Amino acid sequence: MKILMYCLNYAPELTGIGKYTSEQAEWLVAQGHDVRVIAAPPYYPEWAVAKGYKAWQFRREERNGVTLFRVPIWVPRVPSGLKRLVHLASFAISSLPALAGQFTWKPDIVFVVEPPFFCSPAALLFAKLFGAKSWLHIQDFEVDAAFSLGLLKKRWMQELMLSVERRLMRRFDRVSTISDAMMRLALKKGVDSGKLLFFPNWANLDTIVPLPNTTIYREQLSIPTDAVVALYSGNMGGKQGLNILGDLAHLLSAHDNIHFLFCGDGPAKAALEHHCAGLKRVHFLPLQPIEHLPSLLATADIHLLPQRRDAADLVMPSKLTGMLASGRPIVVTANPETELAATVSQCGLVVPAEQAEELAQAVLTLASRKELRIEFGTAARRHAEQTLGINQILEKFLTNAFVVVGD
Repeated sequence: MKILMYCLNYAPELTGIGKYTSEQAEWLVAQGHDVRVIAAPPYYPEWAVAKGYKAWQFRREERNGVTLFRVPIWVPRVPSGLKRLVHLASFAISSLPALAGQFTWKPDIVFVVEPPFFCSPAALLFAKLFGAKSWLHIQDFEVDAAFSLGLLKKRWMQELMLSVERRLMRRFDRVSTISDAMMRLALKKGVDSGKLLFFPNWANLDTIVPLPNTTIYREQLSIPTDAVVALYSGNMGGKQGLNILGDLAHLLSAHDNIHFLFCGDGPAKAALEHHCAGLKRVHFLPLQPIEHLPSLLATADIHLLPQRRDAADLVMPSKLTGMLASGRPIVVTANPETELAATVSQCGLVVPAEQAEELAQAVLTLASRKELRIEFGTAARRHAEQTLGINQILEKFLTNAFVVVGD
């Protein structure tokens, strides 16, 4: 098949949606399919265009067998609500020439990854004009999340955008998303159940495996081998509610055997560093190269997964798959009725969102009970092996893609 992926984020971004879109594209190429991608230059999660790229440049490149068309984008240094809209709109507009240029190639499927939903009208029009099937894959209900998180506040704008979203979603030949809760929301928005597919994120179970925690990072950061390390790794942005990690570090600052490792980049990192200033057992690292991810995840005795209450079930954190595959227990801040809480309850501890003292108690519980950490970690790896293998998930996607093309 010829598959055109229309997505904002792509490798060499190390975290978030870009990781999955690039792995999907490269996997499809390895199976013998022809894949092209329209994407922005890499900028996430730092919110700064990566070295070697320019924000306002059209560029064609080949990456591991995938043909990429990079298009201009405006990247705000501080991504507030209105600035995010302009940011997404700039990609939707600048990508139009690259999309139009694919008419001679004649793709079988136009695969749009949300966010940004702003690209949907052009993708639907292109598919209709040139006989391709349209597929919307929802990694993040960006409209709902923007209003729930307070990034956008005007009621009339919310009603308008949600109305447009519903109309566009119903016009795609297929719609997929990454969690059961997000499937239910798509149905509520009017997507036909016959068009809707469950297409979760995955983990590479061959590279991310349970390893001893005596890694290079403990040596590099002078963390004792017998210390308990609580790790947060990934994007440091608004949806994560990272201020609770600073509160947690202060609450447990008297416990000499507990170290915190906060690894990542994003607009909330500076505030977290300031909050933790002066704490001796708090360590910060920038995002690490992808080849170091197994060692980084193995440094942890406990994974930390904070989530804001108002982001519940509108997103499923992409970092969760690696945590599970690494065979370590997880402590998540999520309300008990959410799918995230249901998943983690099998392999870790769930505390109410935005409750720092309860989070501290959960970390103390795991820090003092090695046998419980082993039990939860074993359950995490088992869950990953049963449900998150990259081959099993992408083979199901491919089967459905052939069905879509044959419809």
